[in-house]
Amino acid sequence: MASFLQVFILIPVLGFLVLLLIPEKKEMLISWTCFVFVGLHVGLSLGFLVYWLLNGHEPLNLKDIVLLSAGDYEFLIDFYFDPITAVYLFVGSILTFLVTVYSRYYLHRERGYKRFFNTILFFYIGYNITIFSGNFETLFIGWEILGISSFLLIAFYRDKYLPVKNAVKVFSVYRIGDVGLLLAMWMSHHLWHENITFIKLGDYALVHEHLQIHSVIGVFISLMILASASAKSAQLPFSSWLPRAMEGPTPSSAIFYGSLAVHLGVFLLLRTFPFWEQQTSVRILIAVIGLTTTIVSTGIARVQSSIKAQIAYASIAQIGLMFIEVAAGLESLALFHFAGNAFLRTYQLLVSPSVVSYLIREQFYTFYPPQRSMEDFLPKRLANTFYMLGIKEWNLDSLLYRYLWNPAKWVGNRLNFMTLNRLVIVFVPFYLIGLFCLYNREIVPASILTCLPVAFSFTAVVMVLKSFTERKRARVAWLLTIMNHFFVVLAISFNEAFDYSSQGLLYLSGVFVAGTVGFICLSRLKSIEKSLNLQQFHGYSQKHPVLAFIFLLSCLGVSGFPITPTFIGEDLMFTHIHENQAVLAFFTSLSFIIDGLAIMRIYARIFLGPYQKSMYEMAYRSY
Repeated sequence: MASFLQVFILIPVLGFLVLLLIPEKKEMLISWTCFVFVGLHVGLSLGFLVYWLLNGHEPLNLKDIVLLSAGDYEFLIDFYFDPITAVYLFVGSILTFLVTVYSRYYLHRERGYKRFFNTILFFYIGYNITIFSGNFETLFIGWEILGISSFLLIAFYRDKYLPVKNAVKVFSVYRIGDVGLLLAMWMSHHLWHENITFIKLGDYALVHEHLQIHSVIGVFISLMILASASAKSAQLPFSSWLPRAMEGPTPSSAIFYGSLAVHLGVFLLLRTFPFWEQQTSVRILIAVIGLTTTIVSTGIARVQSSIKAQIAYASIAQIGLMFIEVAAGLESLALFHFAGNAFLRTYQLLVSPSVVSYLIREQFYTFYPPQRSMEDFLPKRLANTFYMLGIKEWNLDSLLYRYLWNPAKWVGNRLNFMTLNRLVIVFVPFYLIGLFCLYNREIVPASILTCLPVAFSFTAVVMVLKSFTERKRARVAWLLTIMNHFFVVLAISFNEAFDYSSQGLLYLSGVFVAGTVGFICLSRLKSIEKSLNLQQFHGYSQKHPVLAFIFLLSCLGVSGFPITPTFIGEDLMFTHIHENQAVLAFFTSLSFIIDGLAIMRIYARIFLGPYQKSMYEMAYRSY
């Protein structure tokens, strides 16, 4: 019975591959293909759930594929099925099917019709991998797929400024969640000395035994899980991204940000609950974050002028309540709450275009005076204060910029001395000196050897900060992201048990191939268009769609997406960072965050946005 779990992953994968072969103009064939594969998935899901419930509904675990084994490190694909997965499968399959049927007509004759259905199936692949995951590594594969499909869905109207800008914003928050999960995997490996599966996390005696000895490590892992869940589910301080994500088509807003993907933070907390349930401080923190988010989001939702923004903040408030329920140990209530909220928000978003017209009509023909609300019982000055804070959305967006992105930009702007010639003259010899020290450790003083990992990881951060703020030379920014990976590997190579010639090259092989292809794409585009700066959005995907697609694949390969060995290498890198090397772990995680942002920024500014040479008048910015 457990072997059947693979089928739920394979069906959307097959649908995605078949859809790639269908010409863009075949709208009917495209929609029917997606309809058939998603419908088949719904039918099998409901049948499997009934069979599983009638046969004792015992948890199922399937250790599928071991992708890499090195010492006590084993990167394996593991699938797990229990009541949590069952609820998420039931809700996800039905809602995806309904949205697929709705989209067939809603997007009729829309440019990008095939691209939308491909992205929806791509999202569904990530969703199924996530909910069926049996360990952190498998979950991280689905987590990454959801991140990139989110970026593509928000930027669906890629010839407009605001959707592309907001797609980059949302991806930046998702990147924080990705690294939070990576750090949790890193310390979890040092805690268990294996890649722990979720079925083992359910063993109370095993978890209690390890946490008694390593309580600080347990708290760190729990906090990283909480950070990742908060970023994915738009809890404070990350709540501002969800309304910005509504720039995509209404069906994608419904399936992604109203019902399924936004609830995966709750799924992560439910899945890891046996690990942190004995950590009272963590449970209190989760409840406080949920309660604070609920109060703030409810106030913001009440004053929004956009119906999508109202629904977004209302959904955030409900997810905050789910965080409280999970922290209180009310797993069944949280799952029931998830199902109800997901169905409600999907319905609200799908009918939102019609609701706007209904409300406009009612204002003229059936006007009702406003009823008394809770604000009427507050002092006038306090009510006005909350109103203004709600209108400004508590400045959540500006807070992230002020304390997170602006400092990074400030540092990067101070690195203008880094030109292509200086990169070759200074950093390449520096890297070669590092390799020499790596293979000749016996002649290097021990005091220097202990400092080299931090020095090289800091250099990697400097490079990627410069790439993140580069405005003029796209190819220089691209090369800096490539060199960042090389310096990260070199920094970790000085730790024992890390073989640069095998494990390091495994990681760098994906970076080198994808980086080379990306550099060729940029050089080709430079020779054609002559302009390749990063000062604005160029929208070259309109004229060069094939080149844009190849460069997107290169971006995914360089950023560690699960299409190259770099994805496995990311987890492998962190595995070799010792638990007492906090500075090295910080610099490595920071470089991974900014590297992903720099890469997607290059792609967005060159290939997305209004096409600069269009013969039609268009608004470049909207506010």
